Amino acid sequence: MNIVFMGTPDFAEESLKAIYKNDFNIIGVVTNPDKPKGRGMKLVKSPVKEFAEENGLEIYQPTKVKNNDEFIEKMKSLNPDIICVVAYGKILPKELLEIPKLGCINVHGSLLPKYRGAAPIQWAVLNGDKKTGITTMYMDEGMDTGDIILKQEVLIGEDETTGELWERLSKVGGELLVKTLKQIEEGTAPRIKQDEDYTMAPMLNKQMAKIDWENKTAEEIKNLVRGLNPIMGAYTFLNGKKIKFWKVNIVKDIDYDKNNLKIHKNGTVIVSDSKDGLYIKAKDNSVISVIEIQGENAKRMNIKEYLRGNNIQEFDIFE
Repeated sequence: MNIVFMGTPDFAEESLKAIYKNDFNIIGVVTNPDKPKGRGMKLVKSPVKEFAEENGLEIYQPTKVKNNDEFIEKMKSLNPDIICVVAYGKILPKELLEIPKLGCINVHGSLLPKYRGAAPIQWAVLNGDKKTGITTMYMDEGMDTGDIILKQEVLIGEDETTGELWERLSKVGGELLVKTLKQIEEGTAPRIKQDEDYTMAPMLNKQMAKIDWENKTAEEIKNLVRGLNPIMGAYTFLNGKKIKFWKVNIVKDIDYDKNNLKIHKNGTVIVSDSKDGLYIKAKDNSVISVIEIQGENAKRMNIKEYLRGNNIQEFDIFE
């Protein structure tokens, strides 16, 4: 079975590694062009490209795949039996989907049709889901609407971040892709229609990263913090300075009467001590404790270390 692989980030690299190590015949690897990064704007290769180069695989990096006759003709000339797409980053046009004899298949980071769209792993954490998983499917022209082949469920840890879940699911995705390809090769792969009860998982934006103390509970704030770790970090302001939270917990054993929670505005510092930590009031008299923090123009650090060098007072109010 001749395979063209399309993918870009480390999540896709795990799938490419898996099929390579299982001796599938990879006749081409398509990934996004190198991108400038850092102060020097040095061109950086995608993880998929790096793996492909290290293992002598043919690489293609079109700037676009839609309305790109040269690229489409090149893919036709390769005559793949199947195209595997994993977090490639571009929507494939119909003429590309129709090239392989056995179709195009996709490794998707949710239990379809739970989350369709660009950021299913992130939204599972942001929404506080207890489980998620990987789905392999046949691709069609819709957004993650194709027939399901296989699924594998994964439980989400109570404190697990998007980054940690991303890494776990990338390995599950590689294993499931291998299993899927073997079943397709044997002619035993199922083909299951999706129902229409789904949720969209759009790209994240910087506006959603600001903590809404007035309207969000401690649990919702914790989900925001771990959902945006390590992508951008959830942030707030104190005395006009931007502060990011990278890890927080819900305080369950606080003495509500002793701390007079009801009289304080949401976002108020209830405890600030280099030994005890930093506790902040949220909606419905819930309280979070900050575990890892980042001050403006500073590095990430443990909250107790941070409080030894930064002055946060009880009854200060985060904006």
